[in-house]
Amino acid sequence: MHNNKPNMHAPGLAVFDMDSTPIDMESIDAIAEAAGHGAEVAAITEAAMQGELNFTEALHARVGKLRGVPEQLILDMCDALPFMPGAEQLIQWFKQHKWRIVIVSGGFTWFADEAARRFNADHVSCNILEVKQGKLTGRLLGDIIDAEAKRNILLSLASTYGIEPEQIVAIGDGANDIPMLQAAGTGIAFMAKPALREVADICIDSPDLSLIIEALSE
Repeated sequence: MHNNKPNMHAPGLAVFDMDSTPIDMESIDAIAEAAGHGAEVAAITEAAMQGELNFTEALHARVGKLRGVPEQLILDMCDALPFMPGAEQLIQWFKQHKWRIVIVSGGFTWFADEAARRFNADHVSCNILEVKQGKLTGRLLGDIIDAEAKRNILLSLASTYGIEPEQIVAIGDGANDIPMLQAAGTGIAFMAKPALREVADICIDSPDLSLIIEALSE
């Protein structure tokens, strides 16, 4: 944990997890629900977010349940993506202070790309589901965005943009966000699992991201 808050009058980096943070849902659970595996996948998600399961193993197990889901179903979901209350207000506040916006997620391209478009993010990193003949194969493509990858992406982007650690705010809700929050000058646990709350500098316990503005302005 750190004691300092960032200087909002200097350049900075705001790094967001995606699911249950700017997006008001767990995307993999929503896909699984539509595919008829909702309860089973949601239970694995919850255990992984609590830190009870290895994130990468849990991700592969859940993705395997999505085999055969039409890509169009996901595209339709993106058309009605529910955003967290206060998300737009918070991100606009960061932008008014000339901060860069980053989304780093263990979630998937369709949702992350839509969130990045909505919020005009400077960078997005997420996991990629393989699609063949218009349907999910139940496999992932490329490198997995897990807890360590989130941290490494944060540090790499900070170096690229010339941002010092004390000018980084990281916002997440699950155990896989722990390294990312620890690497940031200010780590914010938003409606978070206990494991993440333990390492956070600021905890927000109401479903309104705009409350972070007040927390960083005090």
